[in-house]
Amino acid sequence: MKPVEVNDGNFKKEVLESQTPVLVDFWATWCGPCKMIAPIIEELAGEYQGKMKFGKLDVDANPQVSMQFGIRSIPTLLVFKGGKVVEQIVGAMPKKSLLEKISHHMN
Repeated sequence: MKPVEVNDGNFKKEVLESQTPVLVDFWATWCGPCKMIAPIIEELAGEYQGKMKFGKLDVDANPQVSMQFGIRSIPTLLVFKGGKVVEQIVGAMPKKSLLEKISHHMN
């Protein structure tokens, strides 16, 4: 299971209306730390399928959602539950640290 590509057009359906908690990775192609965390997000998407949905949103291609949530530095990971942000993580980190921050939000 790969992360869902989230964009300005499908954000409401994929994230805000999701019955499952959603972690959205706000990233850009030119961002080094984003490239470091991408494989971790992919691993988690496979390992926690059904407990949490994982999405990726390219900030350069989707300025509307990025501005709506005040994304100023990337990577920024936002965890949504019931359409609301319940966790914000800025910067790359090891898988273990990331799991510690998000596991209590999973179904």
